[in-house]
Amino acid sequence: MAKRILIAGCAQEVSTFNPVPSMYEDFSVFRGDEVIEHNAGKNSEIAGAVNLLRADGDVEVVASYSAGATSAGPLERGSWERLSGEFLGALRPFAGEIDGAFFSLHGSMCAEGELDPEGYLLEETRKILGEEIPITISQDIHGIVTAKMLQHIDGVAVYHTYPHVDFAGTGERAARQLLRMLNAKSTKPVTVRVQIPALVRGNQLITESGLFGNQVRYLKGLHDDPRILNAGFQIGNPFTDVPELCSQVIVVTDNDEEFAREVALKAANEFWGNRLEMHVELIGLEEAIEQARGMKGPIVFTDAADAPSSGASGDSNAIVAEMVRTGYPHTVLAPIVDASAVVRAVEKGVGGRITARLGGSLDRRFTPIEMEATVVSISDGTFPLEKWPSTEHAGPTAVLEAGNITFVVLSRAVNLVDRALFYANGLDPKDFHSIIVKSPHCEPEFFDDWVEINLNVDAPGSTSADLPSLGHTICARPMFPLDDDVEFNPEPQVYSRG
Repeated sequence: MAKRILIAGCAQEVSTFNPVPSMYEDFSVFRGDEVIEHNAGKNSEIAGAVNLLRADGDVEVVASYSAGATSAGPLERGSWERLSGEFLGALRPFAGEIDGAFFSLHGSMCAEGELDPEGYLLEETRKILGEEIPITISQDIHGIVTAKMLQHIDGVAVYHTYPHVDFAGTGERAARQLLRMLNAKSTKPVTVRVQIPALVRGNQLITESGLFGNQVRYLKGLHDDPRILNAGFQIGNPFTDVPELCSQVIVVTDNDEEFAREVALKAANEFWGNRLEMHVELIGLEEAIEQARGMKGPIVFTDAADAPSSGASGDSNAIVAEMVRTGYPHTVLAPIVDASAVVRAVEKGVGGRITARLGGSLDRRFTPIEMEATVVSISDGTFPLEKWPSTEHAGPTAVLEAGNITFVVLSRAVNLVDRALFYANGLDPKDFHSIIVKSPHCEPEFFDDWVEINLNVDAPGSTSADLPSLGHTICARPMFPLDDDVEFNPEPQVYSRG
């Protein structure tokens, strides 16, 4: 009889410092066969897992529920209760009917009244599906695997790339462990994690070229060793202020605790030794604009402090406001969230003139700036990302031209990890001297390969890389760089359900 494997998912990355809560309506929800159909042919964790499982020939894949949303503020209490209720309710018909399960999660969710949503879901899942069946999960490299999660799963696969491109490969690794456990009953997963009191942001985290890539390549290379079931490194999401926020190594072996400890300690100690070099260097806002003023261009202004993909609200006008104040002479392309400005643009229509007060429509730390603008175009705000396996829904979107500044104004925040928003609205970034990019890192071909310089600006926002400025109150302390004189005394933690 074919083994029945259940597929489900629930994922969102959250910034505690974003004052705008996430709501149930922000999630795209799929049920039953829709889960698999929606992911078919995509570079996603679920697609990767399904393809590997189906290739086995002795597996029946079934699906229950999947929900995902763009990064944002913590999930509102009622919305979390509805979402979690639906997730768990969709599992109940499969109780006693499946042989294993794979869940596509993120690791940096956070909800009002629940600081470990994924841990809660996994704990309740065990009550429904039982303790005997193997469960593996996938998580983001910016996730935060918690003790509660590890107590209720048999393995976790973590992205090996940043910027992320190995979504499907991560799902495959989680599914491969699941199959091994089902096909070889003697397999006994033992998980060791080493938590590191460090939060880092910067170019050295790019796995292809940065120092952090050394640890990832070491762990990735171990997957050819039959003792290893899964191994990964999480740098956490510094903006998700929760009790277990940290960087950490997670190694899953087949009943070899000593080897897991050895691997985890090696990776953790090397990471700790590099922490100062991995911490980002930012350029002051005024200095960045003054430097760019005299350059030929094109130039990217990286506004990672207002990156929706990291959980920010997307309505910062900090860079543009300084450009306006100082009479910046070059053409500028800038995305910004402001639903009311879009409404006025739609009312006037293409070619119409509006007075828009842009910025700070959601996050009140930003003071709106008044701009006289022409409506260049209007779209429905729906577009597929260039490499990520998702279609973004920004709601009605307007392109406004205010002097030398062209705004792409969105009704709601979406992932801005590439050029897709600009292309979808008839704009080519290469036609502008300066482009404001609201993502900490994009694939090099999107911008870095053809711009004169990428200026990583020290701007305010709920996802600022100036981590001490954010105001963490929940995560464990002391923590680098939030505190001085932080010591690292590695203490491997061991989890085994056998």
